[in-house]
Formats: sequence, C-alpha cells, structure tokens
Amino acid sequence: MSGGTVAVVGGSIAGCAAAGALLRGGAARVTVFERADGRLRDRGVGIAQHADRFDELEAAGYVSARIAHVPLARRVWRVRDGDAPHGRTLAVHPFPFRAYTWGALWAGLRERVPDGVTYRTGSTVVGAETRSDAVRLRCTDGTVAAFDAVVGADGYRSVVRDAMFPTLRPAYAGYVGWRGTATIEPDGAPAPDEACTVVFPGGHCMIYPVPDGSGGRHFNWVLYTAPSAAFQSGLDQPTSLPPGRLAAEVAEHLRGLVAEHFPPYWARVLLSTPAAKTLVQPIYDLEVPHYGVGRLLLAGDAATVARPHTGGGSVKALQDAVALERALSSSGGSTGGAVAAYDEDRRGVGADMVALGRRLGAAQVEATPDWTALDETGFADWWRDQHGGSDRLSGFGGHALRGR
Repeated sequence: MSGGTVAVVGGSIAGCAAAGALLRGGAARVTVFERADGRLRDRGVGIAQHADRFDELEAAGYVSARIAHVPLARRVWRVRDGDAPHGRTLAVHPFPFRAYTWGALWAGLRERVPDGVTYRTGSTVVGAETRSDAVRLRCTDGTVAAFDAVVGADGYRSVVRDAMFPTLRPAYAGYVGWRGTATIEPDGAPAPDEACTVVFPGGHCMIYPVPDGSGGRHFNWVLYTAPSAAFQSGLDQPTSLPPGRLAAEVAEHLRGLVAEHFPPYWARVLLSTPAAKTLVQPIYDLEVPHYGVGRLLLAGDAATVARPHTGGGSVKALQDAVALERALSSSGGSTGGAVAAYDEDRRGVGADMVALGRRLGAAQVEATPDWTALDETGFADWWRDQHGGSDRLSGFGGHALRGR
C-alpha cells in the first residue's frame, strides 16, 4: 500500500480522516469517492466527543480545537415529577464532552484533508471487485477505476463491506432514535454546560446544546424508544428516514409519549420542534470478523456500528484513521503487513464498543427500571451494572487511543 494508489469509498468523518492517514502513511495517490453532491457541512444533528479522547486525537493531528463546539461538564438525569418544570433529578454525572453539529465537525475534518488527496463529490460506488493485482471500483455512471487497495468508509450500508462479507448485515436493535434540533427557551433554561437525559418507561431522551451556526446555540435532542408496531416492519433492513419524512401516525405516537412522560420544560422543547427538523434513525448493531482482508479495509461505521449510547462513534472512526496511519508507517511497504496490523489493532476495540452499546441499550431502552422508584443508591447501582464498574474504563465516550 505504501507508494501505491488507494481509494476511500465515503467522504464523511471516517473517510476524511482515512484519506489523510493514507497519504501521511505513504500512499502515493489517494482518491475519495463521496456520493453526496450537496453541502455536508449543513447537516445539523449533534455529535459529541469525550474531552480526553479529543486531546489524544488532537495530539495525533486529526482534530482541531478551532472547530465550533459547546463544552459540556455534567449530565443530569431527570424523570417527570408532576408539574415541576424540569422534573426530579435522579443523578448528576461528570460529562466532559465537546458537543458539535455533525456538519461542523465534518467541515473541520474536510479542511484538514491534504491537498494531495483527490476528493470527488457526486461519485457513488456500487461495487468493489478484488483481482490479483488491484481492486476495481464501479460507479453508478458506469466508470470503473482500479486501485492497489480500497478503504471502505461508506457507513453502515457499506458497499466495500458487502464485497468482503456478502452475507453480513447490520442487526436491528428493535428501537429507533427520534432526532431533532430546537430553540433553547431562555425562561428556565438549564446551565449552559449541562446535558440532560429525560427517562421514561421504555426509553430515554438525550438533550444538549450545540452551536447553531450563527454564533449562538440551540438544543440537539435524540429520543430512544420502540416505535409503534406498524412502523417496526421493514426496519430489519438498514434504512433511515430523512428530515420531514416521518409518517403522521408515528409522529403522533412519539409526540403523545413526550406529552405524557416528559417534564413540562423538556416537553415544550421537543414538541416545539418543526417536523422538517426531525428525523428517525433506526438503531443497529454490527461487528465484522476482520477490519481488513486482502486489499480491502474498513473504517468507521462500515466496520462497526455501536449504539449511540456509547458516545464514541466519531471517536472510534478517527481512531481507526490513526491506527491505519501507524499500520502503514510500520509495515515496510507491505500491503499485507499493514492490513494485518490494522485489523489486529481495531478489531477488538470495535467488538468492545458494540458489546457496550448493547448493554446500555438493554438497560436504558429495552428493559428500563421503574424510574420513579429509583433513589440515589439504586440509580448508582443500575449505572455501574451497565459498565461493569466504572464508566471511565468501560469504553463510554470511546476507549483510550492505543500506543500513544
């Protein structure tokens, strides 16, 4: 791979990071194929990175402190308590995270892609065929291009992963994330460094401030619960619903849940969100047997899909890139050596994150406790059980970068 040509399929967070890693690791020519031809920087959903993991990634040269973000410090767990505006506080946890919009984080990473990388927008790859001396990529426009190696950074519906493991598919977890952005109501607003988690029977909702793109802030929120039975059909196959495409009956079900179970302040936040600013994200699990096979490699969600409760999706994607650069730099020009080293470094981390996501999802969505009966001690025990002790060691927010 060192001195050769490499393609990256997918030009979002994982793809931008992988492209830079490949060039710095010694690839002679790197080409990114990104199917979107619009402005990825305008995607407004929230994303957060643990401050310790950010520091590691900044030291490795993969992120910049200049990217607009909101620093968070604590996470307050709340349950409805009559007419109390914010409900009853169940627990307060340290929460040292940096909150971004997806688009702002992507834009910061895109700016860091070296000039030597060719970044093609509006280029959709539909097939990857490995031959003895190259990988041939086929695009929707009929063009075919050959490369010495290919990195699949094309998300949970990865074409490259399909070429590596044709029968492997993401497994639907049985519930969805209903996402949106909303104005921060100044009357009764929480502290500016607070992330709020509202809990209810059968799920929870995470709410925290992110930059609004105009110098201010607004709320990013995501509510996790099982949808109505009629909506469950069809979700076994990986899919998503773009903003504004939520069926009326599903929206009615979710809005009714909020009205019944949320403290008044937080109910107003969600119910005031225009439909055009909401989307539904089915939740999936996925882990692969290998991150690299032959001339094909995987990064980000193409390799591992861990449930968002882990708080480490973007961190893992960027760490994949760091590991890829190190594998290339230490392989002595051997493609096989680089692929094997990368696979060894990342396969276990990915599996750990998937397992953690399943535990958190089971406790926080699939089999929630009687929140109203939990006292401080009961909540602490419930939280520790999910993490096998400390959330600082479980991988919550992402595992520490190896080989620092």
